[in-house]
Amino acid sequence: MAVSMATAAGRLRRAIRRSPLLGGLSRRPFSSMPPPASATAVRDAFLSFFRDRHGHRLVPSASVRPRGDPSLLFVNAGMNQFKPIFLGTVDPRSEMAGFRRVANSQKCVRAGGRHSDLEDVGRDLSHHTFFEMLGNWAFGGEYFKEEACSMAWELLTRVYGIPEDRLWVSYFGGDAKAGLDPDLESRDIWLSLGVHASHMLSCGPQENFWEMGDTGPCGPCTEIHYDLTGRVGAPQLVELWNLVFIQHNREADGSLQPLPQRHVDTGMGLERLLAVLQGTRSTYDTDLFSPLLNAIHQGCGAPRYLGRVGAADEGRTDMAYRVVADHIRTLSICIADGVCPGMSGAPLVLRQILRRAVRFSTEVLRAPPGFLSSLVPVVVETLIGSLVSEDEAAFLASLQRGRRIIDRTLRRLGPSDLFPAEVAWSLSLSGGLGLPLDLVELMLEEKGVRLDSAGLTRLAQEEAQHRSQQAKPAQEQGLQLNVHALGELRRRGVPPTDDSPKYNYSLRPSGGYEFCACEAQVLQLYTENGTAVASVGKGQHCGLLLDKTNFYAEQGGQASDRGYLVRVGQEDVLFPVARAQVCGGFILHEAVAPEGLKVGDQVQLHVDEAWRLGCMEKHTATHLLNWALRRVLGPGTEQRGSHLNPERLRFDVATQAPLTPEQLRAVEGAVQEAVGQDEAVYVEEVALAHTARVPGLRSLDEVYPDPVRVVSVGVPVANALDPASQAALQTSVELCCGTHLLRTGSIGDLVITGERQLSKGTTRLLAVTGEQAQQAREVGQALAQEVEAAAERLSRGSRDVLEAQRLSKDMGRLTDAVDTALMPQWQRQELQATLKVLQRRANTAIRKLETGQAAQKTQELLQRHSEGPLIVDTVSTESLSVLVKVVRQLCERAPRTSVLLLSPQPLGRVLCACQVAQGTTPAFTAEAWALAVCSHMGGKAWGSPVVAQGTGTTADLEGALSTARAYALNQL
Repeated sequence: MAVSMATAAGRLRRAIRRSPLLGGLSRRPFSSMPPPASATAVRDAFLSFFRDRHGHRLVPSASVRPRGDPSLLFVNAGMNQFKPIFLGTVDPRSEMAGFRRVANSQKCVRAGGRHSDLEDVGRDLSHHTFFEMLGNWAFGGEYFKEEACSMAWELLTRVYGIPEDRLWVSYFGGDAKAGLDPDLESRDIWLSLGVHASHMLSCGPQENFWEMGDTGPCGPCTEIHYDLTGRVGAPQLVELWNLVFIQHNREADGSLQPLPQRHVDTGMGLERLLAVLQGTRSTYDTDLFSPLLNAIHQGCGAPRYLGRVGAADEGRTDMAYRVVADHIRTLSICIADGVCPGMSGAPLVLRQILRRAVRFSTEVLRAPPGFLSSLVPVVVETLIGSLVSEDEAAFLASLQRGRRIIDRTLRRLGPSDLFPAEVAWSLSLSGGLGLPLDLVELMLEEKGVRLDSAGLTRLAQEEAQHRSQQAKPAQEQGLQLNVHALGELRRRGVPPTDDSPKYNYSLRPSGGYEFCACEAQVLQLYTENGTAVASVGKGQHCGLLLDKTNFYAEQGGQASDRGYLVRVGQEDVLFPVARAQVCGGFILHEAVAPEGLKVGDQVQLHVDEAWRLGCMEKHTATHLLNWALRRVLGPGTEQRGSHLNPERLRFDVATQAPLTPEQLRAVEGAVQEAVGQDEAVYVEEVALAHTARVPGLRSLDEVYPDPVRVVSVGVPVANALDPASQAALQTSVELCCGTHLLRTGSIGDLVITGERQLSKGTTRLLAVTGEQAQQAREVGQALAQEVEAAAERLSRGSRDVLEAQRLSKDMGRLTDAVDTALMPQWQRQELQATLKVLQRRANTAIRKLETGQAAQKTQELLQRHSEGPLIVDTVSTESLSVLVKVVRQLCERAPRTSVLLLSPQPLGRVLCACQVAQGTTPAFTAEAWALAVCSHMGGKAWGSPVVAQGTGTTADLEGALSTARAYALNQL
């Protein structure tokens, strides 16, 4: 009937090719009705079909920013928002709990993470980072395979008018290793709908078995494919629609168990469907993209888009069109949904997408500055265009400098030389110039040059190690000026480093920060071992002492700046600066010299702006946290220390007892209030003596410079320092030499994510801000809903031991998730307390059910066995715990009887439990008895001389029972 699974899987893999042409598509209508002419019509036809003909509820697309799901960077499938239903964690009081059959068109982004199409975009005619997923769902068995297949076939062939003979269908052909039978039900449904047997493909789990993850809901799927060839020659299949039948659950041990409720989850890409219906060459030739491609042509003056790929695409012009068109769609959607370019997670991926778009638009399409933002629709210009324009302008200068550095380096290389990893790293986001590494590799690829990948891997590992060191502040790291070096500098009359330029930054009208470069002179150079030298050579790690700097050297708990410097007049050679440290008033910069450098050289310094801004956010947030703690815990609360970097902040505070959830929540609320008011941050240098008697002024037990910088939130420093104003008691006012935001609103949010006692009277708090804080809140909310759903399940009670044990395991998994998740600490403590109670209740329920089940089994066995010295038998139980209880109850009822019971389990596994009667010979022990029987079954045993248990695997239960009887009788 249908071809074999192995043959079909091979045919499917050969046939599914993303062809550069959708050859052979007829432009005639597929039915008596004209085909949908536009994307809007196709989308509306899909939604109307399921709503009007089949009673589906239409739900809006979720944001591309995942809510409460840290496993995702972006929403990448239609089913993401329905995960709580599949996982059984949906809040029973929520609207979603009432969903039975729904349909929608979901915005999806596949960039970064496991499912990323970013590097493939532009190279062919079908990949996208943003796309729409049309889908329909049935929850809780509302309908299943027959209805789902029938609806899909009806929509494709009758509504959209696709010829039936152009459609092929694959189905799950089974998996012998997993013990899964072929999905013959789906196969027979398709045949009954009219699919020709020769167009049926039986495929294995790689193609047609869907899993949510390593554990969780899963099931067979069936896919509808479209033949691009038009029945001419070997088929070239492109997948149109995937129908997933969620009926199993992958357990933690890898086994599959049937779900109590089955679901249908289907997904069909709108862009690919349009290509079929509109008879176009590619998804980029549909009406979703053609207006955008025309706008690109008009805006940059490049040759018109022709849809070429590979070698035919001279100069990669058409590839650039596709990259820019795809990326501006992704940028617009993501920014509208609240994901803006940044330095970690999804924002970092979006930043990479923006920079790829800038590079292709300016270097390949020769677009003018500001071009990308002109592609953003006017109606959203105020929301998105300014952000795109600002980052585009900033990156354009970096791109031009990067191109010059690459060209200059290539002129020095031989024909077969690899491009130096150090130069590529200096160009990258990590090295300071800001070019994504994949973009550097692509720019080299265009020139036929290979990159030193091994060297790049080494540098990436060093960067990861450096980040971990920054996260855990060390007392001694990197180059240091010892007492002799410092004495020599003073003897020569070298003045301390002027680091006042580190405060030279301002707030743009758009809300972003502008950091000024700093020109300086090299006063002294040092080798890695601290030896003073007059010059350093290419590739040498060194320390630089300058007359002035705009780098913040690590002090006061704030991590050091990083960035790069260039020689004045030779801006194309970047010297990456890993850190700056203060040594006796001198700022020592640790750098790598790509070329020679000598004392007396004039250099220009550039800080890593994203790193610095992250430190500024965390430092201002630390001040607000300090103030909020005093406000909530009392004015006597004192800071014991802090450390911060762009990833997180750590704050040690003197407390009489650990903070309660209510106190933690109140502290966060106070900080949020100050952030929400977007208060100005005032900074002034004042004489240290003027700060001595100001009520409420925060300072640490440190030596402060004179004059000293005073940082005041919301109140001008002069007012805050007026002893009569009491202002310092009402807001955050501190002595501080760190770099700070100019307004509190840029913090975005603050969440305390950890709290522990360092020692008696000292508590350490960990906190995150901005996007991380928002994600932490979403994770906390999602876990709270899961705990509430688990409590509801527990209140309903369990019908049997197996269900009660599953619930108890779920409580354990939830406890682990709550213990380790990045979430609000106050919420973690509340959920931990709730779960502790729920776990006790669940365990009590298990014990009651097991005791009752054991009593029933015990009575049945006593009825089968007359009084005697030995009971050896089999009994059906769901766990070893129940089996042990049966053995104990038998021995309590018949104290002179020794008992061994076996309980067969699925897949040939056998449980064993035994107990020897009181007064038996010393040689007869339960442990030895169980070991003899379990060894016969190829298993193991453990226990004591009186009670023992074990496991094994056998299909010959009678043989195992005979072994048990023979051993006991021999001992007795």
